Amino acid sequence: MQLLKNIPVKPVKRESWLNLGRIVQALELVQDLIVISLCIGLFSFMVLQIRAMFLSLIPPIQFHSVTADILSLLILVELFRLLIIYLQEQRVSIGVAVEVSIVSVLREMIVRGVLETSFMQVLAACAFLVVLGVLLVVRVWLPPTFEGIDPEHQVSKRYKNRLAQEMAEPHTHVEF
Repeated sequence: MQLLKNIPVKPVKRESWLNLGRIVQALELVQDLIVISLCIGLFSFMVLQIRAMFLSLIPPIQFHSVTADILSLLILVELFRLLIIYLQEQRVSIGVAVEVSIVSVLREMIVRGVLETSFMQVLAACAFLVVLGVLLVVRVWLPPTFEGIDPEHQVSKRYKNRLAQEMAEPHTHVEF
């Protein structure tokens, strides 16, 4: 192992016609534009959903469709919040994604009716909700990685500093 430490390591210079930093920035910009267009489309769909919900409140009132519309609107609001968090922090929030999933499953169970669904589907939905609940609880104990600290960046920085220190030190040969 000592022999490997004394071998001089030369950093590899990329004499490339590709500027990877610019390519990554361009791809991130395109991705952000896609997410922004999704936000605009989702917001427009929410406005249409609210309009349909208010039109369904005109007598005769259909409580089943009003309930379904309200729950669908809550799902859309959570999805919109998920997209906004992604734009702000460049990450997908686990908590919001799990909450959207929970509300979606509950909406389907409420709209269909528990009595009209098969026993196996109710058991599958319950198991899925238990797993999602466990994810919400476990998420609290996970260490935050996106509070201004990028672990990969920190590791890369340490490696570069260590490499620079090794390059600056005079290399001595080990005699046997």
